[in-house]
Amino acid sequence: MKYLLALPADYEKQPDAKWPLVLFLHGGGERGDDLEKVKVHGPPKLSAAGKDLPYVLVSPQCPAEERWNPHDLAKLVDSVANTHRVDRRRLYVTGLSLGGGGTWSLLTEYPGKFAAAIPICGRGDLAAAEKLAKTPIRVFVGGKDREQTVQNCQEMTAALKKAGGDAELKLYPDLPHDCWTATYDEPAVWEWLLAQRLPEASAEPKK
Repeated sequence: MKYLLALPADYEKQPDAKWPLVLFLHGGGERGDDLEKVKVHGPPKLSAAGKDLPYVLVSPQCPAEERWNPHDLAKLVDSVANTHRVDRRRLYVTGLSLGGGGTWSLLTEYPGKFAAAIPICGRGDLAAAEKLAKTPIRVFVGGKDREQTVQNCQEMTAALKKAGGDAELKLYPDLPHDCWTATYDEPAVWEWLLAQRLPEASAEPKK
């Protein structure tokens, strides 16, 4: 799997520090074999513009005409975490559109692996709410997005809460499908995400 990797500016200056890891999953329009496409939206766009991000950013590229494979993504996260100074209590995943759906499916297949998640305008499986409730989740969607997408985001959030999960929905009344620009530009979103941590026992790598 091809991917972009961005390290914090102080990564080499702090040889004893362990850093959070953010996995970013792009949307359907960025699929293919040209990694430059991955820089069009989200954290890779911020990184490419010169913004110093206080985490290890992993931005894979989904092959053309395919959907995100949660097992390949989990292997990628483990590979980067094993070869870089990553705090396994602070693994996060976020994605937009197709990547929002990929975020839901990754959490479903690997409950308890990530400390928190931010799926943006992507659809999840309501039947998976019990598994997903293990992870704090913030859901974002534009009110002028497809009706089915808005409804699914609302229903997923309600199902997570019913299952005892820590979940909230932010609906932007006037935004269309692209609500990710506003979301990723909001400092409070990142403050919340990076404040989440797994319990010590949950962060041990599986043998």
